[in-house]
Amino acid sequence: MKYAQIDSNLFVKNRKKFMAQMKPKSIAVFNSNDIYPIGADSTLPFEQDRDIFYLSGADQEETILLLFPDAIDPKHREILFVRETNDHIAVWEGAKLTKEKATEVSGIETVYWLTEFDKTFFDLMTEADTIYFNTNEHYRQAVETQTREARFIEKCKKEYPAHQWAKSNPILQNIRGVKEPEEIELMQKACDITEKGFRRILEFVKPGVWEHEIEAEFLHEFVRNRSRGFAYPPIIAAGSNANVLHYLENDKEVKDGDMILLDLAAEYANYSSDMTRTIPVNGKFTQRQKQVYSAVLRVKNEATKMLVPGTIWAEFHKEVGKLMTAELIGLGLLDKADVQNENPDWPAYKKYFMHGTSHHIGLNTHDYGELKKPMKANMVFTVEPGIYIPAEGMGVRLEDDVVIQEKGEPFNLMRNIPIEIEEIEELMNK
Repeated sequence: MKYAQIDSNLFVKNRKKFMAQMKPKSIAVFNSNDIYPIGADSTLPFEQDRDIFYLSGADQEETILLLFPDAIDPKHREILFVRETNDHIAVWEGAKLTKEKATEVSGIETVYWLTEFDKTFFDLMTEADTIYFNTNEHYRQAVETQTREARFIEKCKKEYPAHQWAKSNPILQNIRGVKEPEEIELMQKACDITEKGFRRILEFVKPGVWEHEIEAEFLHEFVRNRSRGFAYPPIIAAGSNANVLHYLENDKEVKDGDMILLDLAAEYANYSSDMTRTIPVNGKFTQRQKQVYSAVLRVKNEATKMLVPGTIWAEFHKEVGKLMTAELIGLGLLDKADVQNENPDWPAYKKYFMHGTSHHIGLNTHDYGELKKPMKANMVFTVEPGIYIPAEGMGVRLEDDVVIQEKGEPFNLMRNIPIEIEEIEELMNK
């Protein structure tokens, strides 16, 4: 992998947290992702399932992690199964994890070849009462294909009908939401790479360049800094394109007088960053653009202060809605009558700010983490308000990634990425 090897102590800690919440005499199994075909002999680039990575650090296809804290034989309390490698595979596909390297990466002493899984699993299931299945229960999941994990669950239910079933997901939601110091350090690295890309394009952007050229400049900077690339599909939306929240075409020429909404960021070691900035094509905001931009920035700054231990996510969004309502009235986009007559289920401000303000971020851009319980220190959230005005051909969104602290305001992982109007204009015109 491009990234520097992560200290295995992180994965040792993560497994201990997971196993501490398992039922007595239970086994948990985690499968790597499939390699997905495109057609003919082509495949999509492999990306590891984030749960098995979180618990093992194994960033390779055809890998299985088995956790069994109550196994009779101590060496079977943690087992990593990896694809057997040889000289032929190394020539054609590159080096794969040896047993020794798998132990070094994961901190797991017992490493078997994948061909030994069925026999070992059957033996251990005779000691177990419960099997934990790793189902995807993220609130935004929309999986249509059958995953390797889903095939394993289907096979398990058929072959072990007398066992009880449990869900890994509630445990993962609980522990993955609160980040370890090593994880925050990796996310800081992703944010720092994102900063390098943003500073690069501030010198590049001018009237007449194309959205996809800006995308290429970011990608160049990301990859040269040991990122695999974008943490999620990049949005580079000039002018009215910014009013399409998930605009992905990135195929238009940028025009003098317009702004460009840039919602993109680097990954590093499978950890995401998530940034949005909005900049003027010609290096100077108009007076109206400054008004709208400043309103969004004020909402972002005030919303950030609310991200403290004890905050409830749903209530936080209501409070941000009140901030945004006041700003929209100040911009002349709403009046008091609009607010008095609003539908409580779709407040007036939603006409111009229709998405949420914050989500967990980590190994996934929209990461696992509990949303219905009070926020905790070391959770990492985005803060991303926006105002979208199709009638004026503009949209502004600003977004940073912040770490909740035990006391006081969150720590901004993107504190060094330019966001103030004066700094952006200065950098674009130097």
